[in-house]
Amino acid sequence: MTGKEIQNWLTGEIAYALAASIEGTTGERPPVECSIEPASQPTGMQDSICWRQPFTGIAGAIWVVAEEEAWRAVGGAVVHAAGIDEPEGDRAKSEYVEVVRQMLAGAGKAMRGRTSQEVTPSGGEQLNVMGEAAWGTLEIQLGGAVRRIAIGLEPALVAGLAGTAPREEAGAPEKGKTFDLLLDVELPVSVSFGRAQVPLKDVLKLTVGSIVELNRAISDPVEVIVNNCVIARGEVVMVDGNFGVRIQNVISRQERLRTLD
Repeated sequence: MTGKEIQNWLTGEIAYALAASIEGTTGERPPVECSIEPASQPTGMQDSICWRQPFTGIAGAIWVVAEEEAWRAVGGAVVHAAGIDEPEGDRAKSEYVEVVRQMLAGAGKAMRGRTSQEVTPSGGEQLNVMGEAAWGTLEIQLGGAVRRIAIGLEPALVAGLAGTAPREEAGAPEKGKTFDLLLDVELPVSVSFGRAQVPLKDVLKLTVGSIVELNRAISDPVEVIVNNCVIARGEVVMVDGNFGVRIQNVISRQERLRTLD
């Protein structure tokens, strides 16, 4: 793929991740369109939020730039979904940044699928200046209006993705097809709120209304378990009247192995 094709592909993945992130926090999925033309650097930094996100496993970074009306609309939608009618600037800003973090985690997952390497967001910071990047635009429909967020891909990141396109090994044409079959395999997913060790004599005393104290504080994250292996931790949220889990941390491969012991 060319650099332009990489930019178009990844910007589309980011648009999908943004819609999913907003849906996960508000319960509603807004339409999000992406475009890389015209690809001009955004201007007017006053009251804008300019976020630069590097990743482990690949050079370069992604820039996310939103003017005040855009980040207030996104952050405000999250705050309103929580039942607060008039979100203040700081609350809307912090919620917007959290949506961006989740969006960029989705971008890392997409890049991980392309490079076959562990690509995850690392650090990230708000800056007052923008660096060199190939720019595109996300258009989000919120509150009856279209809000725009600029997405910039640094040259090193685009070059890294362009140079690591998946290739089939000679003489092994069935490898990709075999892996595709695995993608349809269903695995059990559960959430652990905590654990407790209770003597058998106390178990026999349990009745309706009994309380079992768990080894986890209210503020501690819950564990997301796939096929008896802890893969992530997060916080409990409500989505359309149902419980859900907002992923806050995807644990490393080494830590996953320890959870199996």
